[in-house]
Amino acid sequence: MRTSRILIILLLAPVAVGAAFAQGMVDPTRPPGSYAASGDGIAAGGPVLQSVMLSPGRKVAVISGETVILGGRYGSARLVRLTESEAVLKDGPETTVLRMFPLVEKRMAGTKRGEVKKSPAGTIK
Repeated sequence: MRTSRILIILLLAPVAVGAAFAQGMVDPTRPPGSYAASGDGIAAGGPVLQSVMLSPGRKVAVISGETVILGGRYGSARLVRLTESEAVLKDGPETTVLRMFPLVEKRMAGTKRGEVKKSPAGTIK
């Protein structure tokens, strides 16, 4: 009887120690603080484009946790344009462009920021 109790304690001790160390771990899949939403689903700076789903029959954006179809409404604004990386909301005269990756700047390989690369034919790429 005593040996079985000792055996159970020895088997459960590593589990308890592991659980104690797990408390200090941070979720590696959690977005950076600038993308974290507040409790009401809207980030401190406004709505956030989280996902875009495009198919021939359906165009949908997830904006701050809310699913919005193209032409549908997010609050008082209407979703008027949707691409794979951005959504455009129109609220009266005000237009808001939400980008999937707002801190990423796309540019041609071999160019510097703000530089426009010309092809040999003289056209701008």
